[in-house]
Amino acid sequence: MTYTRYIGVIAAAVLAVTAGAPGPAQAAEPGVRPVPAAADGTLAPGWRLTGEGTDRELVWRSTAPVPMGDARVDFYAGDRLLGTPKPGKDGRTFRLDLQRQQSTGELTDLQVRSGGREVDAAGRTETPVGNRAALAARLPAKLPANSVDPGKPGAYTTTTGAYTLDPVRLPGYPQPVEMQAVVVAPENAPGKRPLALFLHGRHVTCYQGDDTSDQWPCPEGSAPVPSYRGYLQDQRLLASQGYVTVSISANGINAQDGTVEDGGAQARSSLIRRHLADWADWAADPATAPEAVREAPAADLDRVLLVGHSRGGEGVNRAALDSLYPPPADQDGYHGPVGWHIRGTVLIGPTLFGQNPVADVPSATILPGCDGDVLDLQGEVYVDGTRGVSDGAALHSAVYMVGADHNFFNTEWTPGQAEAPAWDDFYDDPERPDAVCSPGTATRLTADQQHRAGSTYIAAAARLFLAGDDNARPLLDGSGTRAPSADPARVLTHAVGAARAGGFLPDDGIGVVGARLCSAIDPDRDTVCLDPAKPGLSPHFATWETANEVGRGAVALDWTAPGSPAAMTPAAPVSLDGAEELALRMIVPPNSTGTRLDVAVTDAAGQRAPLGEVTVDGLPGSARTASYWARELRVPLSAATAAGLDLRHITSLELTPRSDTGKVWLMDAWGWRAGTPAVREAALPRVDLGRTTVQEGDSGVRTYRVPVQVTGAGTGQVRVYVVQRNGTAVEQLVTVRPGGQDIDVPVEVTGNTRYSYGAEHNVVVKAVRGAVVGAHRGGISVEDDDPMPTFTVTPVADRVTEGQPLTWRLTLSEAADVGLGVTFATRPPADGAELSTRDVDPGWLASHADVEPGTDLPLSRVASLSLWTNVRQGGLTGELSLPTVTDEVAEPEESVRILFVDDSGEPQDGGAELTGTVLDAP
Repeated sequence: MTYTRYIGVIAAAVLAVTAGAPGPAQAAEPGVRPVPAAADGTLAPGWRLTGEGTDRELVWRSTAPVPMGDARVDFYAGDRLLGTPKPGKDGRTFRLDLQRQQSTGELTDLQVRSGGREVDAAGRTETPVGNRAALAARLPAKLPANSVDPGKPGAYTTTTGAYTLDPVRLPGYPQPVEMQAVVVAPENAPGKRPLALFLHGRHVTCYQGDDTSDQWPCPEGSAPVPSYRGYLQDQRLLASQGYVTVSISANGINAQDGTVEDGGAQARSSLIRRHLADWADWAADPATAPEAVREAPAADLDRVLLVGHSRGGEGVNRAALDSLYPPPADQDGYHGPVGWHIRGTVLIGPTLFGQNPVADVPSATILPGCDGDVLDLQGEVYVDGTRGVSDGAALHSAVYMVGADHNFFNTEWTPGQAEAPAWDDFYDDPERPDAVCSPGTATRLTADQQHRAGSTYIAAAARLFLAGDDNARPLLDGSGTRAPSADPARVLTHAVGAARAGGFLPDDGIGVVGARLCSAIDPDRDTVCLDPAKPGLSPHFATWETANEVGRGAVALDWTAPGSPAAMTPAAPVSLDGAEELALRMIVPPNSTGTRLDVAVTDAAGQRAPLGEVTVDGLPGSARTASYWARELRVPLSAATAAGLDLRHITSLELTPRSDTGKVWLMDAWGWRAGTPAVREAALPRVDLGRTTVQEGDSGVRTYRVPVQVTGAGTGQVRVYVVQRNGTAVEQLVTVRPGGQDIDVPVEVTGNTRYSYGAEHNVVVKAVRGAVVGAHRGGISVEDDDPMPTFTVTPVADRVTEGQPLTWRLTLSEAADVGLGVTFATRPPADGAELSTRDVDPGWLASHADVEPGTDLPLSRVASLSLWTNVRQGGLTGELSLPTVTDEVAEPEESVRILFVDDSGEPQDGGAELTGTVLDAP
């Protein structure tokens, strides 16, 4: 009998099983390696390609639920980003629309990645192969106390209230988003008070008992997770010090941003600015304000601090950007005037998918050392990514908190404190405890310790950015002091901007002798700064949209004997005039101690001056932490002044190792002096990319251009990356001006009548100098408009003696430009004995089902058993084969019944049904 049906897309693939997930990070078995595809091109367990026409999807199903988190889950083929899949309601299934698949060839080396690491079959963080336990971690030395301690409560009693307004519609979000907030304010505080607005991150949205979901609105019988109420402790501390605070809810965005190109940054910005616009209106007409706002002192909208956690951090960064440089109207959910002034941001374990920080708005980024969600601590780019973009007057601080996880900054995400189910995002495997982050280790903070430290450093930023108290600056700028209120937490900081001058930066213009100029991201292991195959991550080298990147890296030193200097020569002399010290940001390997180097500088006249010696220790780290993080070290410039060097024209920086062995990555070096200068936001051009979707067509070549908008004022430079099929990118430095057509990316689309994937031609952009970037990703999406071929299945050998394979042939109605295939599942035969797991080849069974060796079950009772056949690109036929084995057991005639199934494993109405019979060997 012949069966004709539509089929799904298939690809040769492997499932990489290593590390990193958006929910709890969990360790898997040591030595796990990618599982190769079977010889017939079938997918590894957990992967399927399904659907017809425009519904073609690449599907991955985890063997365990994957809790909702802030790090984005992405599908890769090798180093090539395929896209961001849409999570299913079951918490296990992720689907990627293949209509927007970049490559028209086969997919190989399929991987799931999140937060800079790969994900195992259960959706958990897999510790990289290497030393999993690490040596016993050692806490950094306790720093001296700062002159002021912002963690101490202020003089005001506080009052708490809430408001709920009508929900709002945001572009690209089908469901309305709530306008709900909790207000904590000082009582009887005179005059207008600065305003601090909090935005939580991406978390489950609804709960009922122990069950959670990411739906919106919440289903009947379930309640919204009150994530926005998780910062009350921080709000009360700030309110006691005289600040008005408001924390807003964003569940409606969290439930709908799974496949949004920017991860929801623009929507969160719109929501923040909608709230700020209401506060501005209420300040102008207090009688119209909700009761909770009327009972608070008047808010000073000229002094606003935004505090964002996780994706909320990226949201407040975008809100600061959009408040200075308006976004395209069609992308924005707020179109009114800007009646506020954002003086600073605090970003807690933030995402930064676009890597487009706002250079002219001061920031403090808290990096949790045991973050199990945003594993790579990509928020470091809020510091590194601002260098050279504007005039550098804004302070950008990184606050590394040893032993803090991602969730415990929010009490509503903390077990024992939350109303809804909550968890520690850093998964602890009792059989393989982590030396740094497992609960009970000397370096891991309790939830209360972590939250207290977080509150203290939020208050430090408020005191510096809003109150203008320079005494709080040493807590944030790498000066090496501590706030006793945060004890016992060990909190380390470094910074760029503020009163720093000059700058030795590891960019293309610097000459390096005796060391190596390395790149944060590059497929070449001789070029990349940190070998991705080795355990551990660096926040400075967080991955981005491309497999290679220009202009982000470090100077790497590696020595086995002391005394050989490394010299760095910038393209133009650096001015250290007026600086008190030279501040260097240096990375050394985690858990290392006593790395020593001499520092010297040379001026344009060739005069050299040794400045002194620095000693640097590594952070506590394991294979599961992002502990390759730069410590800030300073040496006085007094020796250079005494030697008569011209500090206005320094031409070389020299580092000479003094410890016996060591490794160092120099991120940068600056002339430093005390103080926090006033920040004046520059008028800059803004770049936003768009996306156009086109039909392939049946013939001819059509040229389309990636949509680009340049608004704002002045001219600036951005780097444009055109992503290639292998994930690498062709880059170009482009000068842009408002209204100009400086970024011109043509895409040729060739039409034909053969079925294939759609194609996505991606372009990404990053600010370099004198510019800002909003929507960083765009391109041309090509939809294939040709019908999928049909197929027929005919038996080749459907009645065999044991030891021979049952075989059927699949034939396409016409060739396709991609490999095509079909999925079958077994069901009980209509009558007689059924073929069992002992009757088929063990190797074949292991590659088609997740079943213990030696199991004896009828094939129809093996729930995970999936049979595939495929036709290679350009071919017309393929075979479905079920190999049997010979045994010594006398058996009756046995049969198997195989049905064509859909992507959920259910038989399709009228679908193909195959039967086969196996006879006992004579």
